[in-house]
Amino acid sequence: MGKVIRKQRLMRAHKSPNKMYKKGATLLPKMKNREVREGVIEDIVHEKGRVAPLAMVTMTDNEEGEKKEKVVLVALEGMHTGKTIMFGNNVPLDMGNTLMLKNIPDGTIVCSVERLVGDGGSIAKSSGSYVSVVGYNAEKNETRIKLPSGVKKSVSGDCRAMVGIVASGGVHEKPLLKAGRAYYMYKAKGKLGFWPRVRGVAMNPVDHLHGGGNHQHMGMSSCVGRNAPSAQKVGQIAARRTGCGKAKTKRFE
Repeated sequence: MGKVIRKQRLMRAHKSPNKMYKKGATLLPKMKNREVREGVIEDIVHEKGRVAPLAMVTMTDNEEGEKKEKVVLVALEGMHTGKTIMFGNNVPLDMGNTLMLKNIPDGTIVCSVERLVGDGGSIAKSSGSYVSVVGYNAEKNETRIKLPSGVKKSVSGDCRAMVGIVASGGVHEKPLLKAGRAYYMYKAKGKLGFWPRVRGVAMNPVDHLHGGGNHQHMGMSSCVGRNAPSAQKVGQIAARRTGCGKAKTKRFE
């Protein structure tokens, strides 16, 4: 009977223990056919498994008889409880406010940028990340932005973005120093099964297909087909060639 290796066990569908700690989806509020909306930051909280803090915002522009709308946003540097932030087209260019990209001047630092109009923001939402506005093309209604990776991308000018930088930017600069901190880091993210990662060639034959032998080697080709199942794609996937690729030397007589 075959052995179900560790990689195949991890790929199985399972319930993440992290969902019970979620504060909610970090999405920009919908405008509801209103030109300007306002909200007050009630609290800045931490979510387990997420490095960047979250800002719990209560919208203050609710109509009579309408239930108070609460929004969860990624906290920015300089945010504090009690601060009023605005959403709309003709709002001031202030930290925490949300505007359309076509109304944001060139060189402005923004975050939580919408990839598609109305998706609530999906670009530059991790700790310390930001996007730079490069320029706006009025003819095509496209705004050129520079992503955290340095790649420049064109999105619609009607996409919204928050002005500022996501908080907790230097958290990754602090070293872990010991394995115990790495253990709790992966545990908080619900990825404890992914750490520590042991090489298959270092295992016994009963634990992995690459285990065993008088020295650590696979004993078979590491190439995997392109149409193989996801749990089987380990090593070189659909490799055209293998080996060290020694250069051919030309002989001169």
